[in-house]
Amino acid sequence: MRAARALIGIAQAELARRAGVSVPTIKRCESDSKNGPIVSAETQEKIRAVLEAEGVEFTNGNHPGVRVRRP
Repeated sequence: MRAARALIGIAQAELARRAGVSVPTIKRCESDSKNGPIVSAETQEKIRAVLEAEGVEFTNGNHPGVRVRRP
């Protein structure tokens, strides 16, 4: 999610505001954890929805990562 946020140039505080979560929650979501995500699936979905609304596409398969959707 850190890469997605950086791709569209949105600050952690703005993403948090728009997703309805706290800045520390965004920081936890973006932190590297050996045991998987440290925020709930519901919180991840809120954040992902904001990023996708801004044109971010989460990719899978042979090229995992993020990119901006083309019109």
